[in-house]
Amino acid sequence: MGKPITGRSFGGCIRYVVDRQEAKVLHAEGVRIQNASQLIQDFNLQRKMRPELGKAVGHLILSWSKEDLAKLSDAIMVERAKEYMEKVGIRNTQFVVVRHTDKAHPHLHLIYNRVDNKGKTISDRNNFAKNVKACKEITLKYGYHLGEGKAQVNRQALRGKEKIRYELHDAIKAALITATNWRELEAQLAKQGIAIAHKYRNGTSEVQGISFEKVDLKMKGSAIDRSLSYAKIDAALNRNMKIQLYQATQQSDEPSLAGRLREALQNDRQHEHHHYSGGGKSLLDILLTPEFMPAGPDPIGDAEEARRKRKKRKGQQQTQGPRL
Repeated sequence: MGKPITGRSFGGCIRYVVDRQEAKVLHAEGVRIQNASQLIQDFNLQRKMRPELGKAVGHLILSWSKEDLAKLSDAIMVERAKEYMEKVGIRNTQFVVVRHTDKAHPHLHLIYNRVDNKGKTISDRNNFAKNVKACKEITLKYGYHLGEGKAQVNRQALRGKEKIRYELHDAIKAALITATNWRELEAQLAKQGIAIAHKYRNGTSEVQGISFEKVDLKMKGSAIDRSLSYAKIDAALNRNMKIQLYQATQQSDEPSLAGRLREALQNDRQHEHHHYSGGGKSLLDILLTPEFMPAGPDPIGDAEEARRKRKKRKGQQQTQGPRL
């Protein structure tokens, strides 16, 4: 599992990662590794080529399952870190790889400069989606233990964007248990401070994608989880609607209008090759019977009746003359 982070201070990040007893520097390029102060100085020197870039600190945590411990020497972890960097586009820049041994599961910290060796910015766009893809490819390629979905993730240990990402995941999944349309889903998520934004195809009203926003973080549904793309959420809502309609039908003692219409259509097909006698009924006759046309208000007829009553009262008043 990878956890990408961007920050502003090399000093704070490096001291947190390097200045601890369980930390071991495995590899570095473009920086001196004698101590934390030299690392900070070298990273900051290169970032001066892009002084306007506020978040120049790239920080990645790569974690494996404890079942993979026997497969991971220091050298192999460095190779996997380099492979990950290549897959997500972190190239031609300073970086340092540090392994921590304070947890039961093996993990490392990779700190890199988002200002590369030529003074160009390494993009952090779509970091989460690229991270998921790279981690899955590496896991499958080397046969590492595959986690059993997001339900196994320790929510209490999450921080920052990753914490909000899982909050979005859990809230959307919970809402999708009962919501039967987009309006219901939006209302349920709004109660938890989550907004929905649809992406439309240029110049049309066709929905092309979906994003969710909480606090200052906006993420595409598919970046939160593959099961939360627009198409898959829409399919889940439609499925919930069908289940609700089916359950309502099963609970009703009286046949529905749709059911009676189907019965009438079947009866009509059975008799359509015969000529009706004077007492026979066509399908139109059946549909127009009182049981299929329940009594209800007649706005046109009611208006006409009221007009006649007003005219009658007016005529009576003129005949009787004014009251004394």
